Amino acid sequence: MASFDTIQDIPAALLETLTIQGFTVMSEIQEKAINPILEGNDILAQSKTGSGKTLAFGLPSVMKTDTGLYKPQTIIITPTRELAEQIAIELRKIAAYKPNLKILTLYGGVPLRAQAESLAKGAHILIGTPGRIQDHLAKETLTLENIKTLVLDEADRMLDMGFYDEIVKIGSNMPKNKQTLLFSATFPPPIEKLAKALLKHPLTLKVDTILQSAKIDEIVYETNDKFKTLIALIQSYKPESMLIFCNTKTEVISLTESLYKQHHSVIDIHGDLDQKDRNESMILFSNGSKRILVATDVASRGLDIKNIELVINYDLPFDSEIYTHRIGRTGRADATGTAISLFMPVQSEKCDYILSAARKEETKTLRVDAGFKMLSRYTTLCINGGKKTKLRAGDILGTLCKEVGVEPQKIGKIHISDTKSYIALEHSVADTVVGALKKTPIKKKKYISWILN
Repeated sequence: MASFDTIQDIPAALLETLTIQGFTVMSEIQEKAINPILEGNDILAQSKTGSGKTLAFGLPSVMKTDTGLYKPQTIIITPTRELAEQIAIELRKIAAYKPNLKILTLYGGVPLRAQAESLAKGAHILIGTPGRIQDHLAKETLTLENIKTLVLDEADRMLDMGFYDEIVKIGSNMPKNKQTLLFSATFPPPIEKLAKALLKHPLTLKVDTILQSAKIDEIVYETNDKFKTLIALIQSYKPESMLIFCNTKTEVISLTESLYKQHHSVIDIHGDLDQKDRNESMILFSNGSKRILVATDVASRGLDIKNIELVINYDLPFDSEIYTHRIGRTGRADATGTAISLFMPVQSEKCDYILSAARKEETKTLRVDAGFKMLSRYTTLCINGGKKTKLRAGDILGTLCKEVGVEPQKIGKIHISDTKSYIALEHSVADTVVGALKKTPIKKKKYISWILN
């Protein structure tokens, strides 16, 4: 694979930022897409999740932004809030080399007025869901006359959700000479229709369109007792982290409670949670404070957490495309993973499309350790300060190690949002840190801290 210094006119400061972030060589989609995007081509790209597509469209968007013009110049439309947030996090990392570049997310679950106030102050790159973007256009809190690039990410999922008309309408509010980049994991007929409506002589790219069997081990188990089988799988595979999919929020809540009663470290995510709770669930799972995430398909897109070892379809997905997206949560980048589907005997016909790709195993072959529990090493400390109070990970780490006396190896991942900071701490030091921070300032300022459950 080519290195990032082969990108045309890439600034040295950006190369340095990429190196610091751990990006040294391009993935296949990045190598094929970035230079053509910088040259102004419309792109129609088929690429599975985990292939590096966010950087493929995000890096050119950042490079081309004129920070002297405080108007939206790139708009990225996504199917879910989670994906919008993930993209924003990635783009902010690489945009660190470019002072004053503002990236703003627009999605439901957050007051419209607060977003309108942020838009009024000016933003360069917008990332949002179709419904919320439409809301702002209708209320005239958003204008798109300066848009140079429109990005549609996971377009097939947006069409599945019925957003075709909204996407076309949003596109009609932009200059006709804009560049359009459409990324999709699959190319069903509606995608071709959308491409014809929005793209001009696009360059078509197809990369990593088939899940590599060597990377994801696909297995199915037939069972009359799914919960009993699930526990046996946990106690046999003993993964560091696992993601379980259910089809309904009721099943997600019920299964989470059942696993909690079995003393497993578990948290859930579903559509009824408000945005704050959804974000915090993702933080707790990604930093290792919770080792099991139970989710509806709201998490099958937009979930970008590395090193998920095991994905389990507790409920069979409704179709093969959903199955593909679910199991794509494991085996990401260069990692390997396992995807397991459970089905009842009466569901055998419904399982045909999975059985064609996966091997069938018997539960009696599992080597079960009945005493094993998925317990977490960490708990999460929350501090009521973040980017807006100029808190950085280094500030927090320095205070905890030098002032409080916590050994560095007892501190895990640190995540900083606009108003809060989340620190993974080993259980043995969490209460000590909470007590110490009542008296110990960070950067000469005292913050309130508490344990996030």
